[in-house]
Amino acid sequence: MNKEPAGKVLRVTNQIEELARVEVFLEELAEDWELPSSLVLSLNLVLEEALTNTILYGFNDDSSHTIDISFTKTGNELSISIADDGLAFDPTLQSDPDVTLSIEDRPVGGLGIYMIKKVMDQVQYQRIEDKNYLNLTKKIE
Repeated sequence: MNKEPAGKVLRVTNQIEELARVEVFLEELAEDWELPSSLVLSLNLVLEEALTNTILYGFNDDSSHTIDISFTKTGNELSISIADDGLAFDPTLQSDPDVTLSIEDRPVGGLGIYMIKKVMDQVQYQRIEDKNYLNLTKKIE
């Protein structure tokens, strides 16, 4: 018997303080959906990185913007979609940093996106009607 997908949405603003709300929401979601704590820790890191980048670099004005984070659980798969009306930016096009270089020799930046790609099973980006959609998928083990 197929289980219907479960879904929840959290709307935040483009303020760095909102990361605390995301963490609490994720903890509540983990309890409701019985997600493993190791997965929750990884997802919190991924969301913190993706949202921090969006909040700090995604908007070229001082206006308030909303960011919608949709969570869907279907069977043993969790999908997260982050939607914002910020500047177009496709993180999937960023080349991976050379992690074999010493810290002193590495260029600044790029490690967060690399970490997101390593943690998640799928990372996809779409730009639709002036909105960014970062779609992240992870198998629940």
